[in-house]
Amino acid sequence: MLEKKINASAEVTVLEDGKSENWTVQPSYAAQHCKNFIRDIVDNLNLQPNPEKPVIALSLGDPCVYGNLSPAPEVVQAVADVLVGGRSNGYFPSVGQECARQAVAEYLSVDGAQISPSDVILCSGCSSALEHAITVLACGKKGHNILIPRPGFPIYRTLAEAIGVGVRYYNLLPEQNWEVDLFHLESQIDHNTAALVINNPSNPCGSVWSEAHLRAVMSVARRRRIPVIADEIYERLVFPGESFISVAALEAGVPTLICGGLAKRFLVPGWRLGWIVVHDETSALHDIRSALVRLTQRTIGSCTLIQAALPAILQQTPITFHSNLAKTLQRHAQLAYECLKKAKGLTPYMPQGAMYMVVEVDMSGFPMFSGGLELAGRMMEEESVFCLPGEVRVPLV
Repeated sequence: MLEKKINASAEVTVLEDGKSENWTVQPSYAAQHCKNFIRDIVDNLNLQPNPEKPVIALSLGDPCVYGNLSPAPEVVQAVADVLVGGRSNGYFPSVGQECARQAVAEYLSVDGAQISPSDVILCSGCSSALEHAITVLACGKKGHNILIPRPGFPIYRTLAEAIGVGVRYYNLLPEQNWEVDLFHLESQIDHNTAALVINNPSNPCGSVWSEAHLRAVMSVARRRRIPVIADEIYERLVFPGESFISVAALEAGVPTLICGGLAKRFLVPGWRLGWIVVHDETSALHDIRSALVRLTQRTIGSCTLIQAALPAILQQTPITFHSNLAKTLQRHAQLAYECLKKAKGLTPYMPQGAMYMVVEVDMSGFPMFSGGLELAGRMMEEESVFCLPGEVRVPLV
């Protein structure tokens, strides 16, 4: 028998043997398997900055962190107008407002790509778009995996493993400007592979693939009948002299979900406005389209204020804003590259776009450190400079 004893502060259930009933509530599978691999490593480092030197944080892809890079005045004004207008405070369709989707379709219809508003689904940032893309292609298929680049953005693994999807890595080649090792890529495909994730321009490599190489990667996907998730959050954010081409412009015959957003090229990562473009020349994604709509209904869409401002943001931001940003990032990268290449034991790789640089460390020249993790910790202790250790980008498994 159970007996309840009630006092002023709590209700306690007492079992018939006189012992209180203790609860242990277990987290879900998704919660247990959700791990941010950057934070998991970094948070376990003993990172104590030098108190005499200001911290220089080089570990986060946030272009706004130091305040020297700001969105265009036209972008800010577009949101201000919407806010003052007061007509975008309610719910929009879960896939996004029609005029906003139209604006994205027009913005991305370049280099021969033909995108319609019906191809566009708005999301809460590019990470949300990636989550939807991985979920719709792989979740629930027992034993399935996705292929992700190495080195690469750890959130792909975070999003996949949280929903029970395995990951397999394909190598990028530093000596070839971080192009894909096509032989290794193909060797990683098996009958359980549900999607191939590509990231161009690359985080963390800063590489920009040529059209020929992009076609070679897509040809593997077409031959092996693997749909592609294209992370193009850095689209057109390339240095002078470089060219970006979207998979949507290739006519490669591969069903593809293209993920992007405002965050990087417009310098507003906190505004959380991303998108998925369903690029489907083969009509293989008919069921995927309707499934994506159902997924968006879980969160009832992205921020309505930014959606309403999208047409003005995408149409009125001067091209000079984007070109000046690219020139600024190139100057910064060139300065870092020239300094680092003079350092004994370091090999920097000059990026072609985005806002990242990979620096190879010859650990034989630093015998006092056991590895990249310890080196990163000591850089913080001595110089208050925080760089991400390579372990978070180049997993060994």
